[in-house]
Order: sequence, then C-alpha cells, then structure tokens
Amino acid sequence: MTIHTSTEPVAHEGVALGSSFYAAMRILPRQQREAMFQVYSFCRYVDDIADSDGERDVRQAALQRWRDDIDALYRGSPPPRLADYLESVQTFGLKREDFIAIIDGMEMDVVANIRAPDEATLDLYCDRVASAVGRLSVRIFGLPEAEGIELAHHLGRALQLTNILRDIDEDAGIGRLYLPRELLVAAGITSTDPLLVAEDRAVPQVCAPLVARALAHFEKADAVMNRNPRRLVKAPRIMGKYYFSILQLLIARGFAPPRAPVKLGKASKIAILLQYAIV
Repeated sequence: MTIHTSTEPVAHEGVALGSSFYAAMRILPRQQREAMFQVYSFCRYVDDIADSDGERDVRQAALQRWRDDIDALYRGSPPPRLADYLESVQTFGLKREDFIAIIDGMEMDVVANIRAPDEATLDLYCDRVASAVGRLSVRIFGLPEAEGIELAHHLGRALQLTNILRDIDEDAGIGRLYLPRELLVAAGITSTDPLLVAEDRAVPQVCAPLVARALAHFEKADAVMNRNPRRLVKAPRIMGKYYFSILQLLIARGFAPPRAPVKLGKASKIAILLQYAIV
C-alpha cells in the first residue's frame, strides 16, 4: 500500500518523523499542512486495519465504521475522531468519494489476500489506495481541477507501482502478490503462491513492464508539475523525486532473487528536499 506503518519517531499524530511524507508536507503553510496530516492519519488508520492480523469480518466491520464516520462528516456531524476534518473538507473542497475509495481499496486486501490480480483489478487497486489519496492532496495544494486530477492519476500510480516493485518479498511474507496475472503468465509463471513466485527466476521478466509503466507515469506527472506554478507542486514534486530515486535504486539492483532491501538514504532525501522545497 502507499501508506505504510513505521517504527520511526512520531512527530504529528501517527506521522513518522523520518518519513518522506513528513519531509514533504512540513514545507506547506499551516492550514494545508494540517489538512494533509489529517489525510495521512486517515490513511494510516484504515491501512492499519487492512494490515492487521484480525479476523476478516472484524476488519471489514472496522472499515465499515470508517465509512459511516465519513458519511457523518459530510452530513456536518462528524464523530470525535473526525471533528477536526470538517474545516479542511469545507476549506479545500475535499470529496467524500475519495475518502470512500481509499477505504474500498483497503478492503480489497481484507476480503481476501490479493494474489496475482488481473491488470484491470491492479489498476483499480492503484487508483483507490494511491490516486484517490492524490485527488484529496491536490485539492489541498490548490491545483486547478483538471490538472490536479491528472497529476493524482499519474503520480499515484507511479508511487504505488514503485511500492509493489520494492515490496515483493515483504508482501509475499504476508501472503500477498500484486504482480499482475497476465505478466506472470507471459513470463511462464503459473503459480499464484506469493512465496513461490517471489523465488522464481523469471520475476525480472514480470517486473520489467511494471518498471516501464511506472517510469511513464512519473514522466507524465512531471509534465503536469512542470506546467503549473512551482509553489503549488513543491510537496508532490518532493514525494515524486523520493520515489523516483527508489525506483532507480531498484532498477540498479535488479529483481532476480535473492533481492536485497532498497532504501533511500538520509543524505539523498535531504538533497531532494533542499532542491525542491525552496521556491
């Protein structure tokens, strides 16, 4: 998923101090920053439900309570855990359907472990857990409607595909496999067992088209950001560059098993922040 839990020090209601999200969002004006932290916290809450080891029906019930709470928020009577969100919803025109889409995306991991989804299902998943977050975010950043939706589409998918490529082994360890069925079959992999697939020598053949797809989405996202005022795209630019750098590290490492974990170093993060944080 796009929003991962973290063991790093916490600086703001569940936001890890060392996370790329925190670094990107701390540069925003206060009202925008607070709204983005709210979106992030919401994503963390529902992501933690999806990734917990509780019974599936219990997790589905917990996600339904979040749907009910979002509905109450948009009726103007938010429950205590969403009381602070009302001002952000009204100020930035945040859409109910984007919050609901995020919950629906998390539920895709709860109904059953995702294993080798078809391409259409994978794209729907990316839209819900990543691009929907982007649609909320671009409204907070203040981008024009059409430009914001386009940026959310491409950057969300670029980030999520990078996550999938980075987390093959981690996901396999919890019984999940996000590599699409069509690419597995094309590479001669017939199993959908996550652990068996992760160890298959043909995995690089599966990953190559996903790498190309992620790179294309990064390029299209950059095109949107390049034609909009720099002050409006500082935060997504930083996030995009963080993840693009991770993708480059993955490409350099390769995808043949065994795969060493890849992580962007602190110095690289600081360099990106310094390059793009200043208008």
